[in-house]
Formats: sequence, C-alpha cells, structure tokens
Amino acid sequence: MPTVNKSILKIAVPAILSNVIVPLLGLVDLTIAGHIGDAVTIGAVSVGATMFSLTYWNFGFLRMGTSGLTAQAFGARDRRQMSVMLFRSVALALLLGIAIVALQSPIRWLLLAAISPSEAVHTHASQYFSIIIWGAPATLATMSLTGWFIGMQNSTYPLAVSMVVNAVNIVCSLCFVFAMRLGFIGIPLGTLAAQWCGFILSAFFAARMMRKETLGYAPRINEMLHGLGRFFSVNRDIFLRSLCVMAVMLFFTATGARSGNMTLAVNALFMQLYLLYSHFMDGFAYAGEALVGKYAGAADKRSLRRCVSHLFAWGWSLAAIFAFAYGVFNHEVMSLFSDKPEVVAFAAAYRWWIALAPIAGMAAFIWDGVFVGLTATRQMLLSLAGATAVYFAIYFLSPFPDANSSLWTAFLTYLAVRGVILWLCFARKNEY
Repeated sequence: MPTVNKSILKIAVPAILSNVIVPLLGLVDLTIAGHIGDAVTIGAVSVGATMFSLTYWNFGFLRMGTSGLTAQAFGARDRRQMSVMLFRSVALALLLGIAIVALQSPIRWLLLAAISPSEAVHTHASQYFSIIIWGAPATLATMSLTGWFIGMQNSTYPLAVSMVVNAVNIVCSLCFVFAMRLGFIGIPLGTLAAQWCGFILSAFFAARMMRKETLGYAPRINEMLHGLGRFFSVNRDIFLRSLCVMAVMLFFTATGARSGNMTLAVNALFMQLYLLYSHFMDGFAYAGEALVGKYAGAADKRSLRRCVSHLFAWGWSLAAIFAFAYGVFNHEVMSLFSDKPEVVAFAAAYRWWIALAPIAGMAAFIWDGVFVGLTATRQMLLSLAGATAVYFAIYFLSPFPDANSSLWTAFLTYLAVRGVILWLCFARKNEY
C-alpha cells in the first residue's frame, strides 16, 4: 500500500469510526421519539435538534480553523504555536458557549419563527431546545479540541470521546425516558449529559497529548491575544461560510415543516441518513485537513498533490456504496428508524433523492478537507456563496409540482456546485 494511503487511513479510519458514532446522538433521539410518539414527536426532535445545530454551526470555525492552523504548525514543528492554538481555541469556545446560553431566549424565538412548525411541534421543540442549549459551552469546546487533535495528526482521541458520549447518551436517554418516566423531556436530558461528559474527557486527552508531545509551554494571555488577529483572519470566511450553510439547512427544515408533519418527519429521517454518509466522508476530509496542512507547513507540494488524488479515490468508492444502499435497501433502512407504516411508505416515494445525495456531495466533502488544511478560507466562502445562490434559484424555478421534490433537487444541485467551484479554485492555484 502506498505511503500516502497509509497516512490517510491512519487518520481516516479512527475518524470514520468516530464520525459514524456521532450521528447516533440524533438517531437515538429520533428512534426513541418514534417509539414513544407519532410523526409530531419525531418532527419536534428534528426541529429542536436542528435549532441547536444551527446555533453552533456558525461557530464551526472553532474546529476547522484550529485543525488547519495546528496542522501547519505541526508540519513546521512549531511547538509554541501548537500550544497557543490549543489554549486560544478552547478559551474562545467556552466564552462563546456561555454567550449562547445567556442569549437562549431570543435565539429560540428567532429560530422557531423562521422554521414555523405546527403548534404541536412548536411546543415540544421549544422544550427540547431549552434543555439541550445548556450544552453549548461543552459542544463548542469539544469542537475546538477535536480540531486540535486532528491538526496534531491524532484521530484516536476523538474516537474515544465519541464512543463515551454516545454510550452516555443511550444509557441516560433510556433511563430518563423509560425508567424514570420523564417522557419526551428525557430525550434532551440524556443528550445534555453526554455533551458535558464528552468535553471533560476531551480536556483530559488534551492534557495527556501535551505531555506526550512535550508541549509543556502554557501561553500567557497577551500571547494568545497577539495571535488572535491571524486566527480570526483565517476563520472570518469560515464563519460567513457557515452562515450560508445555516441558511440552506434552515430553509430546508422550514420548507419541510410547512409541507406537513409527515414530510417533516421523513425529511428528518432522510437527513439523518445523509448525515451518516457525511460523517463517513468527513473521516477522509479530516485526513485531508491533517495531511494537507502538514504538507503545506512543510512546503512539500508533491506529497500534497498525491494526497489529494488518493483522497478522491477513497471518496468515490464510499459514495457508490452509500448510493446503492440508500436506493436499493431504503425500506429496510427506514424501518429501523420508525415502526409507523405510513412513515416508511411515504419515505419510499422519495428514496431516489437520498440515494443520489452521496454522489452529488462527495467532491464537496473532500475539497473542504483540502482547503481547510491549506487555510484557503476565501475560496471556501466563494464556493458556498455560489452554491447557496444556485440552491435558492433552483428551488423557486423548479418545474416540479411537488414542493418536496423541488427542495431535494435544489439541495443536490447545491452539493454538486460546491465541489465544482472548489475544484476550479484548486486547479487554478499553481502554488498547490
């Protein structure tokens, strides 16, 4: 096996295992909701979880920027910068998380007003969000720590954290819902407990890695502030990019909600399937972040290009497998998430949309990892802005009489356009 492939798999395999486990937080919640209630309960969990995701997705730069900058410092063997990146990113994440908790009321009101779910879904989704939002500091800090681990070429620690988080989530959610008979509110309580356990374990692993890499240097506050300018310069475009992602996902959920509870429920389950695929692809994207960043920091252009080529070979293979599974075995897969025949039957009518999603989105995932490693954030912003514009244009100009088919057509086109734009940007950059 070529050396580049070995390097990719060393990071990608633990990252894939970790990322496959991550969606279980949403799948466990939706599965429990599907067995204690009806489509309204499933929709409420979907809306509530989407509200929380949209709240912290805007801060994705905490992980992505930390990963790219840390990987470049690792490639250059700059131990001081590795240490500074850890402390700066985690401190900022905790401060932002506390601010989100303090502003939870207006955030909840704005998101519910934008999504506009039915009255029944509105009530339960508000309860879900009001509980899970208290995990914002832990979630953001864990994102920063994950980015630092990836930049340090280590995806084993995030895997261990994911395993513990999901074990805690499953045990606590089942205990709260069934053993303690808390009903619906037991679902977000279990997730909240898992989020804080994940942060505590991540902090422990970070301290352990600092000792292993002899990064005993603890930066002073003025040093972290001194480097903050570059940190925000790199991540400004990632933040704006996240706003585009939020606009797309918010519109997707809101449009599904206005189409009825059944459409909302099926789209929620389909989106979980897409997220499952995306977490597989993110394993290779993370490998791209770590290795491309390392090669960029070491000024090794030849290895960088070989790495990109191998990443795409793995990406196409995974996309083909998931497309086949989602298209051919849709009934069996959907039956795992809901025992309601009407939900499974409704999903069958739209199965080919979710089957095409892996093919449409593959390139975007790989290129995102490459450009994070290069810290080429302006190109990432341009690709998302262009794809978002196409997304809304396709939806409103779509000839489909069925609104949900128009929605999925727009979403798949949006994914494909992202990959095409980033490919053009990479091809035009001779320094890569």
